[in-house]
Amino acid sequence: MPELPEVETVRRGLAPVLEGARIARAQVNRPDLRWPFPERMAERLTGARIEQLRRRSKYILADLDTGETLIVHLGMSGRMIVSGGEANRDMLAQFHHLHPAPEKHDHVVIDTEAGARVTFNDARRFGAMDLCATEALEGHWLMKGIGPEPLGNSFDGPYLVAAFRGRRTPVKSALLDQKIVAGLGNIYVCEALHRAGISPLRHAGRIAAPRVAALVPVIRDVLTEAIAAGGSSLRDYRQADGELGYFQHTFRVYGREGEPCQTPDCQGKIRRTVQSGRSSFHCPACQR
Repeated sequence: MPELPEVETVRRGLAPVLEGARIARAQVNRPDLRWPFPERMAERLTGARIEQLRRRSKYILADLDTGETLIVHLGMSGRMIVSGGEANRDMLAQFHHLHPAPEKHDHVVIDTEAGARVTFNDARRFGAMDLCATEALEGHWLMKGIGPEPLGNSFDGPYLVAAFRGRRTPVKSALLDQKIVAGLGNIYVCEALHRAGISPLRHAGRIAAPRVAALVPVIRDVLTEAIAAGGSSLRDYRQADGELGYFQHTFRVYGREGEPCQTPDCQGKIRRTVQSGRSSFHCPACQR
Protein backbone atom coordinates (compact mmCIF):
# COMPACT_ATOMS: atom_id res chain seq x y z
CA MET A 1 0.00 0.00 0.00
CA PRO A 2 1.22 3.54 -0.63
CA GLU A 3 2.01 5.31 2.62
CA LEU A 4 1.40 8.89 3.71
CA PRO A 5 4.33 10.41 1.72
CA GLU A 6 3.20 8.69 -1.49
CA VAL A 7 -0.38 9.88 -1.05
CA GLU A 8 0.77 13.41 -0.22
CA THR A 9 3.01 13.40 -3.30
CA VAL A 10 0.04 12.47 -5.49
CA ARG A 11 -2.14 15.12 -3.84
CA ARG A 12 0.45 17.81 -4.47
CA GLY A 13 0.79 16.69 -8.08
CA LEU A 14 -2.96 16.85 -8.61
CA ALA A 15 -3.60 20.14 -6.78
CA PRO A 16 -2.52 22.52 -9.62
CA VAL A 17 -4.78 20.61 -12.01
CA LEU A 18 -7.87 20.02 -9.90
CA GLU A 19 -8.14 22.72 -7.23
CA GLY A 20 -10.55 25.36 -8.49
CA ALA A 21 -11.36 23.32 -11.60
CA ARG A 22 -14.86 22.48 -12.74
CA ILE A 23 -15.53 18.92 -13.87
CA ALA A 24 -16.85 18.99 -17.42
CA ARG A 25 -17.31 15.24 -17.62
CA ALA A 26 -16.84 12.26 -15.35
CA GLN A 27 -16.75 8.71 -16.67
CA VAL A 28 -17.01 5.57 -14.52
CA ASN A 29 -16.10 2.45 -16.47
CA ARG A 30 -17.04 -0.29 -14.03
CA PRO A 31 -19.45 -0.75 -11.11
CA ASP A 32 -16.82 -1.22 -8.42
CA LEU A 33 -13.22 -1.40 -7.32
CA ARG A 34 -12.54 -2.72 -3.84
CA TRP A 35 -16.12 -1.72 -3.01
CA PRO A 36 -19.01 -0.59 -5.22
CA PHE A 37 -18.89 2.98 -6.46
CA PRO A 38 -21.57 5.27 -5.02
CA GLU A 39 -24.81 5.56 -6.94
CA ARG A 40 -24.79 7.98 -9.89
CA MET A 41 -21.18 8.84 -9.19
CA ALA A 42 -20.44 10.17 -12.68
CA GLU A 43 -23.59 12.30 -12.65
CA ARG A 44 -22.83 13.70 -9.19
CA LEU A 45 -19.29 14.67 -10.21
CA THR A 46 -20.13 16.19 -13.58
CA GLY A 47 -20.53 19.95 -13.29
CA ALA A 48 -19.08 20.16 -9.79
CA ARG A 49 -16.25 22.51 -8.92
CA ILE A 50 -13.39 21.15 -6.82
CA GLU A 51 -12.88 23.75 -4.12
CA GLN A 52 -10.07 22.06 -2.20
CA LEU A 53 -7.87 18.99 -2.53
CA ARG A 54 -6.58 17.69 0.78
CA ARG A 55 -5.32 14.53 2.44
CA ARG A 56 -6.53 12.68 5.53
CA SER A 57 -4.37 9.72 6.55
CA LYS A 58 -3.88 7.74 3.31
CA TYR A 59 -6.94 9.19 1.59
CA ILE A 60 -7.13 12.04 -0.94
CA LEU A 61 -10.20 14.22 -0.39
CA ALA A 62 -11.70 16.48 -3.03
CA ASP A 63 -14.22 18.93 -1.53
CA LEU A 64 -16.87 19.88 -4.11
CA ASP A 65 -19.08 22.95 -4.32
CA THR A 66 -22.07 20.59 -4.28
CA GLY A 67 -21.51 19.95 -0.57
CA GLU A 68 -20.01 16.52 -1.16
CA THR A 69 -16.44 15.24 -0.85
CA LEU A 70 -14.88 12.67 -3.17
CA ILE A 71 -12.83 10.16 -1.18
CA VAL A 72 -9.99 8.45 -3.06
CA HIS A 73 -7.86 5.54 -1.85
CA LEU A 74 -5.06 4.44 -4.19
CA GLY A 75 -4.95 0.86 -2.92
CA MET A 76 -2.00 -1.34 -3.88
CA SER A 77 -1.58 -0.27 -7.50
CA GLY A 78 -3.77 2.79 -8.03
CA ARG A 79 -2.34 5.61 -10.16
CA MET A 80 -3.68 9.08 -10.86
CA ILE A 81 -2.53 9.97 -14.38
CA VAL A 82 -2.70 13.58 -15.59
CA SER A 83 -2.86 14.52 -19.26
CA GLY A 84 -4.18 17.28 -21.52
CA GLY A 85 -4.51 20.87 -20.48
CA GLU A 86 -4.04 22.86 -23.69
CA ALA A 87 -6.37 25.50 -22.29
CA ASN A 88 -4.08 26.01 -19.29
CA ARG A 89 -0.68 25.17 -20.70
CA ASP A 90 1.51 27.00 -18.17
CA MET A 91 -0.03 25.23 -15.17
CA LEU A 92 0.21 21.81 -16.84
CA ALA A 93 3.60 22.22 -18.49
CA GLN A 94 5.00 19.20 -16.64
CA PHE A 95 2.29 16.89 -17.99
CA HIS A 96 1.51 15.46 -21.44
CA HIS A 97 -0.70 17.77 -23.52
CA LEU A 98 -2.32 14.97 -25.48
CA HIS A 99 -4.55 12.43 -23.83
CA PRO A 100 -2.98 8.96 -23.98
CA ALA A 101 -4.90 6.06 -25.45
CA PRO A 102 -7.27 4.49 -22.90
CA GLU A 103 -5.81 1.58 -20.98
CA LYS A 104 -7.55 -1.57 -19.80
CA HIS A 105 -7.55 -0.54 -16.15
CA ASP A 106 -8.65 3.11 -16.57
CA HIS A 107 -11.64 2.87 -14.23
CA VAL A 108 -12.53 6.52 -13.59
CA VAL A 109 -11.82 9.44 -15.95
CA ILE A 110 -12.37 13.09 -14.98
CA ASP A 111 -12.17 15.86 -17.60
CA THR A 112 -12.02 19.48 -16.45
CA GLU A 113 -13.31 22.52 -18.31
CA ALA A 114 -9.67 23.68 -18.61
CA GLY A 115 -8.93 20.64 -20.78
CA ALA A 116 -7.05 18.52 -18.23
CA ARG A 117 -7.83 14.86 -17.75
CA VAL A 118 -7.22 12.86 -14.56
CA THR A 119 -7.46 9.09 -14.94
CA PHE A 120 -7.64 6.65 -12.05
CA ASN A 121 -5.90 3.49 -13.23
CA ASP A 122 -5.84 0.48 -10.92
CA ALA A 123 -4.74 -2.90 -12.24
CA ARG A 124 -5.46 -4.85 -9.04
CA ARG A 125 -8.62 -2.97 -8.14
CA PHE A 126 -7.77 -2.62 -4.44
CA GLY A 127 -8.36 1.12 -4.65
CA ALA A 128 -11.62 2.80 -3.76
CA MET A 129 -13.72 5.91 -4.33
CA ASP A 130 -16.74 7.18 -2.48
CA LEU A 131 -18.83 10.32 -2.18
CA CYS A 132 -19.92 11.69 1.18
CA ALA A 133 -21.58 14.87 2.42
CA THR A 134 -18.65 17.08 3.43
CA GLU A 135 -20.23 18.01 6.75
CA ALA A 136 -20.60 14.30 7.59
CA LEU A 137 -17.11 13.29 6.47
CA GLU A 138 -15.69 12.70 9.95
CA GLY A 139 -18.42 10.14 10.57
CA HIS A 140 -17.82 8.26 7.32
CA TRP A 141 -16.83 4.66 8.01
CA LEU A 142 -13.44 5.15 6.31
CA MET A 143 -12.68 8.32 8.31
CA LYS A 144 -14.23 7.50 11.67
CA GLY A 145 -11.81 7.02 14.54
CA ILE A 146 -8.66 8.02 12.63
CA GLY A 147 -6.02 9.53 14.92
CA PRO A 148 -4.19 12.84 14.53
CA GLU A 149 -2.04 13.58 11.50
CA PRO A 150 1.65 12.96 12.29
CA LEU A 151 2.57 16.30 10.70
CA GLY A 152 -0.19 18.18 12.52
CA ASN A 153 -0.02 20.18 15.73
CA SER A 154 -2.17 17.74 17.72
CA PHE A 155 0.45 15.00 17.34
CA ASP A 156 3.03 15.88 19.96
CA GLY A 157 5.09 14.32 22.73
CA PRO A 158 2.49 14.45 25.51
CA TYR A 159 -0.14 12.97 23.20
CA LEU A 160 2.04 10.01 22.17
CA VAL A 161 3.17 9.36 25.75
CA ALA A 162 -0.47 9.20 26.84
CA ALA A 163 -1.42 6.99 23.88
CA PHE A 164 1.35 4.49 24.69
CA ARG A 165 0.74 4.38 28.42
CA GLY A 166 -0.13 0.86 29.57
CA ARG A 167 -0.02 -0.66 26.08
CA ARG A 168 1.38 -4.17 25.88
CA THR A 169 1.55 -4.27 22.10
CA PRO A 170 4.90 -3.81 20.31
CA VAL A 171 5.73 -0.19 19.59
CA LYS A 172 5.66 -0.85 15.86
CA SER A 173 2.11 -2.18 16.07
CA ALA A 174 1.10 0.83 18.14
CA LEU A 175 2.45 3.26 15.54
CA LEU A 176 0.68 1.36 12.76
CA ASP A 177 -2.61 1.67 14.63
CA GLN A 178 -4.50 4.32 12.65
CA LYS A 179 -6.49 5.19 15.77
CA ILE A 180 -3.28 6.37 17.44
CA VAL A 181 -1.73 8.21 14.51
CA ALA A 182 -2.98 8.60 10.95
CA GLY A 183 -1.22 7.44 7.83
CA LEU A 184 1.91 5.78 9.17
CA GLY A 185 2.85 2.59 7.37
CA ASN A 186 5.36 -0.21 7.65
CA ILE A 187 8.27 1.43 5.84
CA TYR A 188 8.39 4.74 7.65
CA VAL A 189 7.70 3.24 11.06
CA CYS A 190 10.76 1.00 10.57
CA GLU A 191 12.81 4.02 9.54
CA ALA A 192 11.64 6.21 12.42
CA LEU A 193 12.24 3.55 15.06
CA HIS A 194 15.77 3.01 13.76
CA ARG A 195 16.58 6.70 13.92
CA ALA A 196 15.15 6.85 17.43
CA GLY A 197 17.15 3.78 18.53
CA ILE A 198 14.02 1.90 19.61
CA SER A 199 13.48 -1.76 18.84
CA PRO A 200 10.20 -2.50 17.03
CA LEU A 201 9.81 -5.45 19.40
CA ARG A 202 9.63 -3.32 22.56
CA HIS A 203 6.22 -3.01 24.18
CA ALA A 204 4.94 0.54 23.72
CA GLY A 205 3.99 0.90 27.37
CA ARG A 206 7.47 -0.07 28.57
CA ILE A 207 9.35 2.68 26.76
CA ALA A 208 10.37 5.63 28.94
CA ALA A 209 8.29 8.74 28.38
CA PRO A 210 11.22 10.91 27.17
CA ARG A 211 12.07 8.35 24.49
CA VAL A 212 8.45 8.17 23.38
CA ALA A 213 8.21 11.96 23.18
CA ALA A 214 11.46 12.06 21.19
CA LEU A 215 9.84 9.82 18.58
CA VAL A 216 7.55 12.63 17.43
CA PRO A 217 10.16 14.89 15.79
CA VAL A 218 11.87 11.82 14.32
CA ILE A 219 8.62 10.69 12.68
CA ARG A 220 8.09 14.20 11.34
CA ASP A 221 11.61 14.31 9.88
CA VAL A 222 11.28 10.92 8.18
CA LEU A 223 7.94 11.82 6.60
CA THR A 224 9.05 15.31 5.58
CA GLU A 225 12.15 13.94 3.87
CA ALA A 226 10.09 11.31 2.07
CA ILE A 227 7.58 13.87 0.81
CA ALA A 228 10.39 16.15 -0.37
CA ALA A 229 11.95 13.21 -2.21
CA GLY A 230 8.69 12.39 -3.95
CA GLY A 231 7.64 9.29 -2.08
CA SER A 232 8.99 5.77 -2.21
CA SER A 233 9.32 3.86 -5.44
CA LEU A 234 7.73 0.51 -4.65
CA ARG A 235 6.75 -1.82 -7.47
CA ASP A 236 3.57 -0.40 -8.95
CA TYR A 237 3.71 3.05 -7.37
CA ARG A 238 3.92 6.10 -9.62
CA GLN A 239 3.72 9.79 -8.84
CA ALA A 240 0.92 11.90 -10.27
CA ASP A 241 3.07 12.78 -13.30
CA GLY A 242 4.07 9.16 -13.93
CA GLU A 243 7.58 9.54 -12.53
CA LEU A 244 8.99 7.04 -10.06
CA GLY A 245 9.91 8.27 -6.60
CA TYR A 246 13.40 7.73 -5.27
CA PHE A 247 13.32 7.98 -1.48
CA GLN A 248 14.06 4.25 -1.22
CA HIS A 249 17.71 5.07 -1.92
CA THR A 250 17.97 6.70 1.50
CA PHE A 251 16.32 3.95 3.53
CA ARG A 252 18.51 3.09 6.47
CA VAL A 253 16.93 -0.23 7.41
CA TYR A 254 13.93 -1.09 5.25
CA GLY A 255 14.78 -3.85 2.77
CA ARG A 256 18.42 -3.99 3.95
CA GLU A 257 18.47 -7.36 5.72
CA GLY A 258 22.03 -8.48 6.43
CA GLU A 259 23.58 -5.14 5.51
CA PRO A 260 25.70 -3.10 7.96
CA CYS A 261 23.85 -0.63 10.15
CA GLN A 262 24.30 2.97 9.01
CA THR A 263 24.27 4.42 12.52
CA PRO A 264 27.71 5.94 13.21
CA ASP A 265 29.99 3.67 15.29
CA CYS A 266 27.49 0.81 15.20
CA GLN A 267 28.88 -2.58 14.18
CA GLY A 268 25.50 -4.30 13.90
CA LYS A 269 23.72 -5.71 10.88
CA ILE A 270 20.14 -5.20 9.86
CA ARG A 271 17.81 -8.02 10.85
CA ARG A 272 14.45 -8.88 9.36
CA THR A 273 11.70 -10.22 11.59
CA VAL A 274 7.99 -10.76 10.95
CA GLN A 275 5.44 -8.95 13.10
CA SER A 276 1.74 -9.49 12.47
CA GLY A 277 2.50 -10.75 8.99
CA ARG A 278 4.67 -7.76 8.05
CA SER A 279 8.43 -7.54 7.70
CA SER A 280 10.23 -5.46 10.28
CA PHE A 281 13.79 -4.30 9.69
CA HIS A 282 15.93 -3.13 12.58
CA CYS A 283 19.42 -3.21 14.04
CA PRO A 284 19.50 -5.31 17.24
CA ALA A 285 22.80 -3.68 18.22
CA CYS A 286 21.63 -0.06 18.44
CA GLN A 287 17.86 -0.37 18.72
CA ARG A 288 16.87 -1.30 22.24
